[in-house]
Amino acid sequence: MQPASTLRMAALALLWGSGFLWIKLALDHGLSPAQITIVRCALGTATLLVLARSAGQRLPRSRATWGHLVVAALFCNAIPFALFAVGEQSLDSGIAGVLNATTPLWSLLIGVLLGTDRGLHPVRLTGLLLGFAGTVLIFAPWHRSGLLTWGALALLAAAASYAVAFAYMARKLTDKQAPMAMSAAQLLMATGWTTLSLPVAGPLEADLTALLAVTALGILGTGVTFYLNYRLIADEGATTAATVGYLLPVVSVALGALLLDEQVGIRVLVGMAVVLTGVAMTRPRGARGCVRFAATAARARSTPTAPQPKNNELYAP
Repeated sequence: MQPASTLRMAALALLWGSGFLWIKLALDHGLSPAQITIVRCALGTATLLVLARSAGQRLPRSRATWGHLVVAALFCNAIPFALFAVGEQSLDSGIAGVLNATTPLWSLLIGVLLGTDRGLHPVRLTGLLLGFAGTVLIFAPWHRSGLLTWGALALLAAAASYAVAFAYMARKLTDKQAPMAMSAAQLLMATGWTTLSLPVAGPLEADLTALLAVTALGILGTGVTFYLNYRLIADEGATTAATVGYLLPVVSVALGALLLDEQVGIRVLVGMAVVLTGVAMTRPRGARGCVRFAATAARARSTPTAPQPKNNELYAP
């Protein structure tokens, strides 16, 4: 791998994995989940519009495309972004990062239920069961101190929402042209969705730390990361880019422990390892290394040169 690509991969893993940290800091310093979601989408939109313009890419003109983007923005941006903020009100950022890693498991499960994924051979089935077993291990509902709370369920619902969006976009949004412009358009629709929550967003009582955190989340974690991933796939291929997805929960747990003094028990670490092992096992034969090209705006889309993936999306918080 070229040195520049190595730096992009490291930056991508750090910026994506730090998204949970920024959410937690914004919550702890006065912003509400609705406020975080609105600002995040707006700043991400602005960043991607600038990147798209600099690349000479235009927003889509088809009414049908905009209609599909409205649905995609709801399930791939507005809902999961809000649920992650809600979940982190009661759970650590590291836990949020680990539960986000279950997205490919939900994608496979949805594919099986819809009949769109017929490649559920024994290894993939074992991986699916193993991944959800790891999730149960993290929750530990048999312990009074277990993590099975409404916040945890919100985080799982966010991961499942990503999977629903990926399945929808795989069928309805197949245009591979102008990926940055399409992602900007989707986040623009997500901004529209999230502004509907303004009446319940609450008064603005945030301090400087909260404002800096949500700015980093919107610009770096929801905008710049798209460009880094775009360049990584273009330069090194989807196989290399796919490995970033396995680094996100590790980064989120490490940052939470180092910067927020979050306590990570051995049970959570073992559960994370089990989940990631299960995810690896669910990757379909003949498609290993393929990855759905997704922005941190959660816009799942392949680049014109990337192989078409199946049930192995690269996901982001």
